[in-house]
Amino acid sequence: MLWQCPSDAVAALVLAHGAGAGMRHESMQAIADAFERRGIATLRFDFPYMAEGRKRVDPPDVATASIAAAYASAAERTKLPIWLGGHSFGGRMASHAVVERGVEAAGLIFCSFPLHMPGKLDTKRARHLAGIRRPMLFLSGTRDELAERTLLEPLVESLPNATLHWLDTSDHGYRVLKRSRARRDSVFDEMAEVARAFVDAHPGAESR
Repeated sequence: MLWQCPSDAVAALVLAHGAGAGMRHESMQAIADAFERRGIATLRFDFPYMAEGRKRVDPPDVATASIAAAYASAAERTKLPIWLGGHSFGGRMASHAVVERGVEAAGLIFCSFPLHMPGKLDTKRARHLAGIRRPMLFLSGTRDELAERTLLEPLVESLPNATLHWLDTSDHGYRVLKRSRARRDSVFDEMAEVARAFVDAHPGAESR
């Protein structure tokens, strides 16, 4: 596990990786670094399949157990409010951990939530989100092929305590168009800034 905690931290985030790359991927590191600069500690970990070098992702029960274990580890390290989230698959499994394992997270932060497979426009993957009463923040790129805008916007509007922030020209892997940003890493700074404001606005969500 990788624990990054600034001295001025106001909250911690269990940051789960996506399906194709582990906790040390450059995007995961960039997210953790940006959040650290904004006063949010992060705990990263590898799902078992990634740690063992397998290509197929773990089944949901294994993935959610891993997230619950990471949450417990974070709780041993800090008394700060602990949020759950992650990139793509990791964020989606974090939401299942709240619903199916009762993980008492302060809220959820989704980085590129994978609403559907490319070209398969439906919202089946998000049905369980209606059962979550904790604050939820969706950070999604306007060019994300796994989160069609016409589907994601009404979904978020239908959820209690959910907020959607669009990352201009970002795709699912945070690649941005040069015309919109002078630096690619500015997208991570934007994510962290929005996340910090969201955390500050929800200092004590108690009920799931």
